[in-house]
Amino acid sequence: MNRKGFLVSATTAAATPALASAQQVPGGTHRVERRADFDEKAFDAIVGRAAEIRQLYEAVTLEPAVLGSVKNSFNGLQFGFGYRPDEISIALAGHGASAVYGYSDYVWRKYRIGEFFKLHDAVGTAISSNVYLASRVPYDPGANPDDPAGMYQDTSIAMLQRRGLIVLTCHTAVEEQAGNLFARGFAPAGMTADAVASDILTHLIDGAVVVPSMVATIAVLQSKYRYSYLTPL
Repeated sequence: MNRKGFLVSATTAAATPALASAQQVPGGTHRVERRADFDEKAFDAIVGRAAEIRQLYEAVTLEPAVLGSVKNSFNGLQFGFGYRPDEISIALAGHGASAVYGYSDYVWRKYRIGEFFKLHDAVGTAISSNVYLASRVPYDPGANPDDPAGMYQDTSIAMLQRRGLIVLTCHTAVEEQAGNLFARGFAPAGMTADAVASDILTHLIDGAVVVPSMVATIAVLQSKYRYSYLTPL
């Protein structure tokens, strides 16, 4: 089913939804992403860039330890096996609950993602932002990899992206989560499930790549682009 493509302005969570074309919404406004709405050229340039090692992490259940595993892959390949950073390509294929790794703070706040997924901080308060995103250490390629406070031990998504991590966002997962957010009362009054999906897709973290069904994308990454496969589950 095609939808009208409601879009909420990125400048304020209180903005009035407005009509948007499929071209303005990454992956388009169909519930099932169509090839015409998939930026295959950009996808190929990102995942198919020259690399000696290509590795894929599938994440479904929200287990942040996967980010530590990604960090260890980068470190082992660079410092143990001697590959240059530009020879390593690692993709994080988050779908299901793990799609939220690619959601901006705007999305986390507006749709109460922490409350929706029952994610709480140390004192039991629902997490209200993407706590997995920001780095708190400087980007310094000359840092000691053994330094626990240095960039090579940083598991933030932002730092891992600086090191070459590709964050993939599943169009199907966003559609399904938008429907559940709407049905369970997490969407602001007056919004539809379709509006929520378009809002999320237009407010992802910098660098996130929207792909059709993640399970299909994984097959393409393995078969066409020769990514090796890992999952923490």
